[in-house]
Parts: sequence; structure tokens; C-alpha cells
Amino acid sequence: MQQFDVVIVGAGASGLMCAATAGYRGRSVLVLEHTSKIGRKILMSGGGRCNFTNMHNSPAHFISQNPHFCKSALSRYSAQDFIDLVDRHGVEYHEKTLGQLFCNESSKEILQVLSTECEWAGVEIRTETEIHKLKSVEAGFQLQTTKGNISAESVVIATGGLSIPNGGATSFAYDIAEQFSLDVLPRCASLVPFTLQPKDKEALSELSGVSHSVRATIGKISFLEMMLFTHRGISGPAILQISNYWHPGEEVEIDLFPDFDLLEWLKGQREARPKAELTTIMAQQMSKRMAQVLCTKFELNGVMGNFSNKQLETIAAAFCRWKIKPSGTEGYRTAEVTIGGINTNEINQKTMESNSASGLYFIGECLDVTGHLGGHNFQWAWASGFAAGQAV
Repeated sequence: MQQFDVVIVGAGASGLMCAATAGYRGRSVLVLEHTSKIGRKILMSGGGRCNFTNMHNSPAHFISQNPHFCKSALSRYSAQDFIDLVDRHGVEYHEKTLGQLFCNESSKEILQVLSTECEWAGVEIRTETEIHKLKSVEAGFQLQTTKGNISAESVVIATGGLSIPNGGATSFAYDIAEQFSLDVLPRCASLVPFTLQPKDKEALSELSGVSHSVRATIGKISFLEMMLFTHRGISGPAILQISNYWHPGEEVEIDLFPDFDLLEWLKGQREARPKAELTTIMAQQMSKRMAQVLCTKFELNGVMGNFSNKQLETIAAAFCRWKIKPSGTEGYRTAEVTIGGINTNEINQKTMESNSASGLYFIGECLDVTGHLGGHNFQWAWASGFAAGQAV
């Protein structure tokens, strides 16, 4: 029976951060990863450049049934703390938009930072190691794995959620939580593209690959960013963001001209170019193809000089208050994260330890803490991993 102070299950962002933090405290730490590579989601993120944090990160950027839960960890390990770590390792990065920080070269650099920190902290990492059984014993826990039996005072579950199963995602964290009688809230794909109803999909199919700045709204929640038409539906930052707040059957309102008075502009165009077709006029504000497809979809056509003010109001409303009812989402296959998860009322917000199972910790995406797009979920991984690493 191999013995360690701490066993961390999952060699992703939160697990590696936790391992290095605990290792620097003099704890003997073993990280177990069931796939052949560590940090696969880190490598995949940000188009291969890893949006590793957000300079504007705050608790307001997270969704949870207990919105106060994330405050303690985020306050004790801030975005600036991770930026300082990256700076110490000489990684060059840039702000892309809205405080989002990306590596200049490759996401491999972030994984190398974490790997180096773990090495310096004396952490042992084992890949291709599956856990058959985890049980509580008097001195802590025993784990039966494909590479032998292990005992540990503390066990940290850092296996993430259900998003991107081809990256190694499993339900392991939720299964362990339920094994120890912790409440697990309903989960669904989050930060995920929408699929469209057959009629909308057919009408918009020609626009696959076209992007446009929009304001996407559900109720009182809205996001002003880019929307991308795909061959299955709609995506892009605005859509991924609003997907966190969407429920099946709901409509999403799309404003194709946020912060622009389309109606007044159309009135001006009517005076200036009364003989021009509407599609020709709209092509001044979007691509010709997009203008043609949307005018056809909205059943709008005619010469500008023939439109009354009321008709122009109808045209403006079609483009600025376009209501789409998605047929669903693309699901976990392309979702960036999982919304829902282990009920945070079951977890100590300062240490990430289970309130009912002493020595058992849960960090990262498996908890009911979901960040907005733009580096916030990585910051939660760093912060929750650090919090647990200080306690185990």
C-alpha cells in the first residue's frame, strides 16, 4: 500500500494548481490522471493559446445557486496572482478583448508553468491510471487503482464536468459525490452553441461562417459580442454567453444593430436613395449575402421610396428584435463547461472540503460554479485549486 498525504484525482487546471500549492507546503502529493496526457483542456482552450484568466474577474462573472460561495477563494487567489505566476515563468501574453488574456505563442506554455511548479514542489504525477474504488478508512482514504492500491490522508477530486467528452471528461466527480451522499444539482452543457429549428436552419444555411456583432438577450440578461452562423445553428461569444441563461423552449432576442439607430438611418436612406432596393441599402451595414438572406427570411423587400414610416419601423424591428427559438444546443460535445454540479452548500467555501466527509475535497468545474466566457472558468480553477492546496 503506497502512502501519500494527498491524492489529487485529475491532472487538469485545478488539480495541478492544487498539487503545486500543497507540495510547496511540504505535503507528499500524488496526482492521478486516467488519460495519457495531463492538462488536455488547457491545451485545447482559446484556439490553442489558452485564455488563462481575465483581468476583470469578479464574483459577478459566475453563476451558482449560491452566488456567495466563490467569493472567498477568488479573493485569496486573484487574476493578478496568476498573472504574476505566468510572469515569473517568462510567458508572453496579450489582452485580446474585455480583459481576456491569451498566450502569445501556445497554451502549452501554461501547462508547462503548472508542470514546472509541480516538479519544483515535489509532486508525483501518474497518467493512464484509473480508480476502481475509493473508500473512507480510519486514517483517511484508500484507493484501488489500475496501478496498485494507495492510501492518503486527503483526497481531492478535480476531474471536471461533462463537457468535451473526447477530451477525457467523465461523471467521476459526481459519482464520488453521490457515493458520499453529497447533493448533486442538475447539470447541462454550458457556453455552448445553439442548434436551430429546421425552418431557420434551412433559411440561414447560406450564412455559415459569417459573423456579426450583436446583442443577445434573454429576459434582463444580455451580452454584446460577436455572433457566428454555423451549418448547425448559431455560435460565437454572444451566443455562448447567453447559453448559460437559456432553458429549452425559450426565445433568444438578437439585436443585429446594438447601439445604432437603424430606424433613423433607414429614414435617411429613404430620402437619399429612394430608388434603391432594401437589400442594397442593408448591404451597407452587413455583407451583401447576409443582407439578402435576412431580407428574404424576414420577408422584407421593396424600393426605399415606397416604404412608409410604419413599414420602416417594422423593418428595423425585424433586425433589432429578431426572436429565435433554438431547437437545443450542441451539447457536451462542444460545450466549454458544465453548468450545475455538486451543491456548494455541501462544501466549505474556504477550503473546498466536504462538510460531511472529512478529508474529501472537490475543486474546479465539478462544483456548481460556472463562469462567463473569457478566462473566468480558468480563474475559478486556479482559485479553488489554491484554496484546497492550502488546506489539504
